[in-house]
Amino acid sequence: MNQSSDTTHDKPLATHCLRVLMVTGIFPPDIGGPATYVPAMSSELVKRGHKVSVLTLSDSVDHADESYSFPVRRIRRSIFKPWRFLLTVAAIMRESRQAQLLYVNGLYLEAVIANYLLRKPMVQKIVGDWAWERSTNKAWVKDNFEEFQKSKYGPQVQLLKALRTFCVRRADTLIAPSNYLARVITTWGVSESKIFVIYNAVEVPSSARATVPLTTRFKIVTVGRLVAWKQIDHLIEALAQIEDAGLVIVGDGPERNRLESLACAKNLNDRVFFAGQRSKEETLGLMVACDLFVLNSTYEGFPHVVLEAMCAGLPVVATAVGGTPELVKDGENGILIAPNANGALSKTLMKLASSSEERQRLAMGAERTTQRFQGFAMIEKTEAVLRNRAY
Repeated sequence: MNQSSDTTHDKPLATHCLRVLMVTGIFPPDIGGPATYVPAMSSELVKRGHKVSVLTLSDSVDHADESYSFPVRRIRRSIFKPWRFLLTVAAIMRESRQAQLLYVNGLYLEAVIANYLLRKPMVQKIVGDWAWERSTNKAWVKDNFEEFQKSKYGPQVQLLKALRTFCVRRADTLIAPSNYLARVITTWGVSESKIFVIYNAVEVPSSARATVPLTTRFKIVTVGRLVAWKQIDHLIEALAQIEDAGLVIVGDGPERNRLESLACAKNLNDRVFFAGQRSKEETLGLMVACDLFVLNSTYEGFPHVVLEAMCAGLPVVATAVGGTPELVKDGENGILIAPNANGALSKTLMKLASSSEERQRLAMGAERTTQRFQGFAMIEKTEAVLRNRAY
């Protein structure tokens, strides 16, 4: 695999305008890595004189996208899936007529099928394994991310794995946000020479501070889609053991009803605030209003949300999974715990709840870390990859 410093290969950087179609499954007001990355990268590319358009799925097509410096084409997510699939393929073909290349951050199968006829250069950014995510969400598998890569399953799951592999092998170039994820991609039959590791960047949050409707002395925040592998249920259970502590849960997803029922069953209604889906600015404001950020998932490719929490001045507790240890150094800028270690989670939260000095020390280490993840370098390296593929 290629480190990001090598992205130029042996070709000189072109100076003329790139014409890029960004394809993504989520986009603001959705939350999640691609929903943060795609608008930020698109805006920066436009500032550099390139032409960018975005195609995305959306719960609603009635958004004020005029505020963006690039056109956004939305396809309603609620459309009957087989019909939506065909509409998306057709839309990619139509929107890419003037593009030199596709930069795919989601909707991989749709993009690959469309590009079978288009024959345009394709760069894919891989932030996870959509075959595993879909299989887990549908309760077809219970294995964690790494076990899923090595195991055999029934026809439905094996078909998803085959489609995932088919898609990544059709990319001309792949970008991974961590060395861990790059290594996983090679197990899908992709040559290391096609993979570039470019860490995500983080934006400095505004000084805005949101109001959190909790009266507890100590406030914990977690952010992400409410899905099983985020293990927010374990975080709620740990909260019950900490006096005068509250939990802010930012995000939405299929686990929300179950998590709300769990909070009720634990008599934590007045200590758990389900903030729902929020804009990036609101999310950062909620972070700033809290004392500690926790990410208790069993898998992360490279957790952009941890970078955002660090940038918001929060100490971080995270599970030592996937690409997270490339960002969080245990005892220096955060605390790493083993996945599924509920006892360690509770113990760590209680320790940090009782020590503002330790929280401040970790937050200072986190601030130093964020200086390594400023946007300029990430944009330069990504632009170099796109130029190299376009020309």
